[in-house]
Amino acid sequence: MSGHRQFSDLKKGWSPARLARNEAHKTKLADELVSLEQLREGLGISQEELASVMEVQQPAISKLVRRPDMKVSTLRDLIAAMGGELHITATFSDRSVEIGNFTASAA
Repeated sequence: MSGHRQFSDLKKGWSPARLARNEAHKTKLADELVSLEQLREGLGISQEELASVMEVQQPAISKLVRRPDMKVSTLRDLIAAMGGELHITATFSDRSVEIGNFTASAA
């Protein structure tokens, strides 16, 4: 991959303070991570209810919430079916930026 570098290479010049902030931020984010299945369960929505809203069969929901990768539009539809709204945010060491390409209105 010409022109691409490993993220670990980029961090080599970081100060100890910046590395510590990065590690603290990664730990905080890891504590906030939840799977789509855990989200569904936490919201008290059954797979059958979600299937009904999305107009698919229950086994499709079971597969969908366990997928490690999916289209943004599919994820947006799934989150909407659970009553939420999907926002995609790029987080950097000094700021976070919401990416507007993936909102429902931009689709």
